[in-house]
Amino acid sequence: MSTALPYWRLSGFYFFYFSLLGALAPYWSLYLQHLKYSAIDIGFITAILMASRIVAPNLWGWLADRTGKRLSIIRWGSFLAALCFVGLFFQDNFYALALVVLAYSFFWNAVLAQAEVVTLSHLHGRAQLYSRIRLWGSIGFIISVVVLGWAFDHFSVAILPAVMMGLFVLIWLSSLLVYEPSGDSDIDVSDEGATDDADTVKAGSIKSLWAVVRQPKVAAFFVACLLLQLSHGAYYTFFSIYMEGQGYSGTSIGLLWALGVVAEIVVFLFIPNLYRLLGVKTLFVVSLFAASARWLVTPLYADVLWVIILCQCLHGLTFGAAHAVAIEWVRCWFPSSNHSQGQALYSAFSFGIGGAVGALISGGLWVYSPMMAFSICAAFAFVAALLSWRYITD
Repeated sequence: MSTALPYWRLSGFYFFYFSLLGALAPYWSLYLQHLKYSAIDIGFITAILMASRIVAPNLWGWLADRTGKRLSIIRWGSFLAALCFVGLFFQDNFYALALVVLAYSFFWNAVLAQAEVVTLSHLHGRAQLYSRIRLWGSIGFIISVVVLGWAFDHFSVAILPAVMMGLFVLIWLSSLLVYEPSGDSDIDVSDEGATDDADTVKAGSIKSLWAVVRQPKVAAFFVACLLLQLSHGAYYTFFSIYMEGQGYSGTSIGLLWALGVVAEIVVFLFIPNLYRLLGVKTLFVVSLFAASARWLVTPLYADVLWVIILCQCLHGLTFGAAHAVAIEWVRCWFPSSNHSQGQALYSAFSFGIGGAVGALISGGLWVYSPMMAFSICAAFAFVAALLSWRYITD
């Protein structure tokens, strides 16, 4: 590892960022249920979290590309997210809660896309090292879900806001330790792994963002990412509630979430080998088909532990491999002048629109049938797989 690479500082930021996600993703719905909110209310609040990713990353990405102050945006976004989250301790009704969630998520969702760009800038063409830094986020997630699952069994899910507040502060403090890349901070979009479409711009010229997005393969990629995250709606919003209803303890639920992320880590570690073995496009399509199968099987065999364990292992494909491929394609297809906005568009279409619509649909369907909610999610992933196979080229 090069001494010029601030490996542990970058890894530390990912660790705390995804530790917070490890508190939020599995347990936020349980906390809202503890506050006596309905499935539709929970879906709506979760959709606000996701929907902020539609506007926030694009706004901050646009600002970052024009000012070059990506690290400042990360620091201010982290600080203001923590400041807004304080309001959670003073809200006393649904609308106040929704306002607090909207405020803190707007700034929190400014952070990750820019952190990805700063990290890749530090790598200076060694993009294969990205997964080794990013895996520390997965480790943070695992530690968070396991420890909190145990804590909620022995105490109460009511302590969740205090835990999240502490993690917000740690994210901000860790961002202060990261420094700007030395030399040219633009992402290297050389012919190493890049496609002809991405390399048609001569050195020093700027290729229009929309000229890239209008390419059929890029448009299909964004739609597929949207559908994939939409298919995760029932899982991210209601999996913990569903498993609790099946008699699983908080510790068991935490371990199941952690198992999924362990699978994700394994995939991140071996992603170069998977690229060589299957090819980038095939790996992406396989991941989408795996998601479809996962959402069909989960509600059918929720009471069979070994089946649920296998389903959670598929998270290595349905999130880990799909996300790694997405990051690689954005790096290859978007020139450095539009790279922040490319990352922001990926975040907006997938985690933003896809996540928000998925949460809303799942919340509406959940009151009728969890099986119906998971089945619709499986259908979305299946369509994404077919679309990707037909229109995306390596």
